Amino acid sequence: MKRSGRWGGEGTKRETTVVTMADVARSAGVSTMTVSNVINGRPRVGAATRERVLAAISELGYQVNLAARHLRAGRTGVVGLAVPELERPYFGQLAGRLADRFEAHGLRIVMERTGASREGELDAVAFSRLRMYDGLILSVVDIDPAELTQIRTDAPVVMIGERALPSRFDHVMMDNVDGARQATAHLLATGARRVAMLGGNPEWTANMPALRAEGYTLAHTEAGVPVDPELTVRCRFTLQEGYDAIRSLLDRGIAFDAVFALTDVVAMGALRALADAGLRVPDDVQVVGFDDIDEAPFLVPALSSVNPGHDEMADMITTSLVAQISGGPTGDPREVVVPAVLVPRGTTKPAG
Repeated sequence: MKRSGRWGGEGTKRETTVVTMADVARSAGVSTMTVSNVINGRPRVGAATRERVLAAISELGYQVNLAARHLRAGRTGVVGLAVPELERPYFGQLAGRLADRFEAHGLRIVMERTGASREGELDAVAFSRLRMYDGLILSVVDIDPAELTQIRTDAPVVMIGERALPSRFDHVMMDNVDGARQATAHLLATGARRVAMLGGNPEWTANMPALRAEGYTLAHTEAGVPVDPELTVRCRFTLQEGYDAIRSLLDRGIAFDAVFALTDVVAMGALRALADAGLRVPDDVQVVGFDDIDEAPFLVPALSSVNPGHDEMADMITTSLVAQISGGPTGDPREVVVPAVLVPRGTTKPAG
């Protein structure tokens, strides 16, 4: 067994032991190839021999050096997930779904935050190899699409997000326009006529808020109901801003009978503000969110929300990146739009 020095307290030098595969083989009375077969789950080892090897591994404390194994194969076993914020439940839950899928392929997920900034997003792509990722999933918010064509990288990359992007990379996105249209149409079909939209900003273009605002407007047009600009409240996507958006409408005396929040987090803040104001949901004001985060069904009342196709998105992202990492034929870069589905719950009335 190899020994390496480590300094302990009061100037003493402690010896630590590094257990090798050869040590395990000697202890179990087998060859190193047999130990390797057991570690890698290969079928050509008898049950008794396998038990003996596993006992030796446990007794000696042998640990597989996964990093060295991956590097010898030209891989690290790590996939990067670069998102605007780590605090938003949607991204945490996306990471969980992706982690489950990538683990089935022997890959781990590492998250990093871009801050929804151009610099953060460019760095995530440009330095993905330096960070020893086998592949990168990037949520695009602020980067200029033209700049993506100039980045020199041979790393496997899958883009997510709403911005129009060059065909250089696979791009998986949710249907923001139709999801928002469904949410708003549901409110109008249940009798609402003054639907407040929280999180919209008419100056934004080609991103999530703009696309969801487009769906909100489209539903009004289809129903023949005019849109009142005073019902659009700009806000960031936090609980506090959702709360403050409702307070702003109430304080200004602007009447509304429904709320379409551009994210579930904003909707949750809105529900608290409505409760504090003594307004009943859905009797006085109906509420629909977007993202269908895991917490939505457990609110009181349960939050109606738009499911953007969580599982389908995770499946498409994983399939695309694993194919690129494995080096097999992937064809031309693809743009995939995953359908969104409204999930009505307790914060809205039955339609019709």
